[in-house]
Amino acid sequence: MRTWGRGSRGLLAACHPLPSAAVTVFATAYALAVQNGLSVEGWGRAGSVGAAILAGQLCVGWSNDAFDASRDQVAQRADKPISAGLIDARVVAASAGCAAAAAVLLSWRLGDDAGLYHLIAVLSAVGYNAGLKSTPISPLPYLVSFGLLPAIASLAVLGGWPPASTIGAAALLGAGAHFANTVGDTEADALTGVRGLPQRIGPTRSLSVMAVLIALAAACLLAGVLGSDGIGLLRKVFAVLLLLAGVALGITGALGRIGTSGGRAAFRLTLIAVALVVAGFLVTA
Repeated sequence: MRTWGRGSRGLLAACHPLPSAAVTVFATAYALAVQNGLSVEGWGRAGSVGAAILAGQLCVGWSNDAFDASRDQVAQRADKPISAGLIDARVVAASAGCAAAAAVLLSWRLGDDAGLYHLIAVLSAVGYNAGLKSTPISPLPYLVSFGLLPAIASLAVLGGWPPASTIGAAALLGAGAHFANTVGDTEADALTGVRGLPQRIGPTRSLSVMAVLIALAAACLLAGVLGSDGIGLLRKVFAVLLLLAGVALGITGALGRIGTSGGRAAFRLTLIAVALVVAGFLVTA
């Protein structure tokens, strides 16, 4: 029983539960938000989106730890379940394969276009895990996979594409997440030879780039709101205020990092900006 418990904890940790849950909740919430009035059928469609996204995220998370197993062991990373001895790399790899099969089946249920783009998003993320993370184009999979998220939800629920500003903002938000994610792994990445774009420019500049990308994401959404006639006045005003605050906090975070070589206050401002941008997606859907 104790071995089973360790393996279960290891498998859960290897799927990167917080990012997986965050992406799944965002996509599901967006699928609900774009609908004009909710019905049992609408909840069902949003649930189908969430199920497919979750399967894809499990595949991405588990494949990440499976591909990184040897590097994590070299770096003796106690925060990684395979390196820590909680679970075998072969089990994690097999789980990634099972999640990939589930993602294919659940994507098929979304419809041809939504399902196809979801599988492209998953393949892009797995490509990052498989080797693109160590190249100068490491942000590209994040741009592709996150940019497709609102498109997948909109195509599955409405049968049409969201505004280009929404896709652009999601892509920029994803790229910002990439630059943020690498900062805590700086020493391990240096030891194991991972040389993506954030590692090449260093952690301080990466955090500044992240803040700028978040500000640009907010600005991109803001441009879409101001140019849209399909959003009610009160909702438009609320969205504009949210996104203006997101732009301001993102820029402030970037300037704070540039001026002080990073700082907790600047980082917190940027996190608040991220929350405002995410709220902006839901308000303007």
